[in-house]
Amino acid sequence: MPNPTDSSDNQHNKPSQAEVDKSPQPAHATTGSSTTPRSRLNKVPKMVANGSRAFMWYALALIIIVIDQWTKWLAETKLTFHDPVPVIEPFLNWTLAYNYGAAFSFLADAGGWQKWFFSGLALLMSLFLIIYLIKAPRKATLLSFGLALVLGGAVGNLIDRLLHGHVIDFIHVHYADVWHYPIFNIADIGISIGVLLIVIDMLFLEKKREMPRS
Repeated sequence: MPNPTDSSDNQHNKPSQAEVDKSPQPAHATTGSSTTPRSRLNKVPKMVANGSRAFMWYALALIIIVIDQWTKWLAETKLTFHDPVPVIEPFLNWTLAYNYGAAFSFLADAGGWQKWFFSGLALLMSLFLIIYLIKAPRKATLLSFGLALVLGGAVGNLIDRLLHGHVIDFIHVHYADVWHYPIFNIADIGISIGVLLIVIDMLFLEKKREMPRS
């Protein structure tokens, strides 16, 4: 004859079906039939620096320097100071001019100290760009391109200041005698385009490189 206490004990010994499994679960997120570790979800891509590839961008900067110095030599040997030579009327002339200051002849009449001041700034900027090109992300091609153009332009004008005490300009954009843009050179073009590319990278591409991959 069954003992009623046995059935009562068996009921107490059986685990409750309503109990929740509190054991640690693997840190995986299930997607379909495969599982992906949660640590890999929303992973920020690792940035690889230019490293030795920076020499490719140094070569581009060197090309800008060579073209800049060559065209300035042509301007010095072929043109007469402040005597415009029409190229595309009425928009473009070759006009030899000397800039003793910064952009747009800023501090051109300061008395001579500005030569060393702007030379020092250009030297510091050039050293910074040389180092930064090594550390810049390898995938940031537009950024490196812009940095190389700025580097070439900065060194090109630095050479002028150290050799001549002024920057040689010869590209004169104007509209007849109504409007004249300050005379500039190839180095200035490199700096202007380079800064534009750097700004475009900062506004539209930098955040995309830093976005986590799903």
